[in-house]
Amino acid sequence: MENNAAAPHDPGLPGGKNVAVELEEGIAWVRLNRPEKRNAMSVGMAEEMNLVLNALEIDQRCGVVVLTGVGDAFSAGMDLKDFFRHTDGLGDIERHRAYRATRAWQWRTLMPYAKPTIAMVNGWCFGGAFTPLICCDLAIAAQESIFGLSEINWGVIPGGVVSKAISTLMGDRQAMYYVMTGEQFNGAKAVELGLVNEAVPASQLRQRTTELARCLLGKNPTVLRQARMAYKYAREMTWEQAAEYLTAKSDQTHFVDPEKGREQGLKQFLDEKSFRPGLKNYSRP
Repeated sequence: MENNAAAPHDPGLPGGKNVAVELEEGIAWVRLNRPEKRNAMSVGMAEEMNLVLNALEIDQRCGVVVLTGVGDAFSAGMDLKDFFRHTDGLGDIERHRAYRATRAWQWRTLMPYAKPTIAMVNGWCFGGAFTPLICCDLAIAAQESIFGLSEINWGVIPGGVVSKAISTLMGDRQAMYYVMTGEQFNGAKAVELGLVNEAVPASQLRQRTTELARCLLGKNPTVLRQARMAYKYAREMTWEQAAEYLTAKSDQTHFVDPEKGREQGLKQFLDEKSFRPGLKNYSRP
């Protein structure tokens, strides 16, 4: 697996303990940083992740967020001791706050995040880690990565909203199989199941993820954000609702886009004959 053990952290950003962030040419490498626990997710990690994601969303140095893990794991899921035993000893309000912090970063923030997100699965990915994995826009995994929904073996059901998350990408038969058996699978199988876009050798993981991130950085950021959100909301709608919503979304995109990408693309294609759609981006200002 990729070795992220150094875990550099930008001093200008929150985090640095449970979450490490490195900014590099428009890409924010956000690393879950509890390698001794295979990056199991704790209350402290959730609190840091919320601060980090909020800061990066308005940081002009960041155009794409890559979520990964330090060491040989993406994340082993929820930390059973730190999270569950900890919250069992709290009062109702304190327990609710802990759950709210976890839900906030794992899906309430990631799903409609203003900037593109890529999950880079560099190793173990279990249980609760499926939620942020699925809620990122795109995902690349090392072929050697190990995935699993092992909760059934612990005498519990998949925690949080994992069951909802996997239902958005996996077919019912496949999802039920892994929920009921707890069987593990690798990166290639994760592609087959629709959980990740690609699986590459671990030695090529960062390179391929960087290539994808740079591709996204070359797009009109306003249109890219609008296109991402349009898809995510439209998939929950009926055809008629989607037709009305997407028409309005297209008009909104045209109105709020400071680059005026639609005008630029049409001018370069129809008038200047300098742009051929499907081969490259229109020339951005």
